[in-house]
Amino acid sequence: MTQHTLKCILLLFFLYSSSSQLYAQPPTQLKSMPELQNTTSSDRFPGDPAEHKAVYILNKADPHYQQSILNSIQAMIRHYGDNIDIAVVVIGLGIHTLAKTPKRTIEALTYERIESFANNYNVRWIACGNTMNALHWTDTDMRPFAEYAEVGAAALMRLQEEGFKLLVF
Repeated sequence: MTQHTLKCILLLFFLYSSSSQLYAQPPTQLKSMPELQNTTSSDRFPGDPAEHKAVYILNKADPHYQQSILNSIQAMIRHYGDNIDIAVVVIGLGIHTLAKTPKRTIEALTYERIESFANNYNVRWIACGNTMNALHWTDTDMRPFAEYAEVGAAALMRLQEEGFKLLVF
C-alpha cells in the first residue's frame, strides 16, 4: 500500500466518522414564537370584524409558487379560523387562475382550491384591471367570485392602508 493510498483511506475514514456523528445528533428543537401562542382565544363574537388581515400578491404562472401561496392561505385559515380576512391581488401571469377559460395551463387542484377558498372561507380574489385589459378580457371572462381593480398595485396599496399585512412569496 502506498503512502498516498493510506492517506486517502485515513481521510475517507475521518470524513465518514465526522459525518456519521453529525447525523447521529438529535434534531434541534425550534422554540415556539410566544406571540403566536393562544391566538384563537379572544373576546370576539362570530360575525365581529376579524382581528387579523392578510393580503397576498399572486403574480406568477409557476405551479409551485401558486401552491405555496395556497398552502399559506390554508395554514392561516387553520391557525386563525374565521378571525382573519384574506385578500389575494392577482397581477400579471397569475391572472389566468381567475379566468373562466385560462390561456395558460392551471393545475386542476389549484383552480379548485382557489374557488373553495373564495366560496367557503371568504378569501377575496382581486384581478388587476390593467392585466385584464392587456389580454382583452372583461368581467365576463373572469370567474364569478373574482373582483377587479383598475390597477392591481393600487388595490394592493389600498388594502395595506386599511390594515392588511402584505405576505410575499
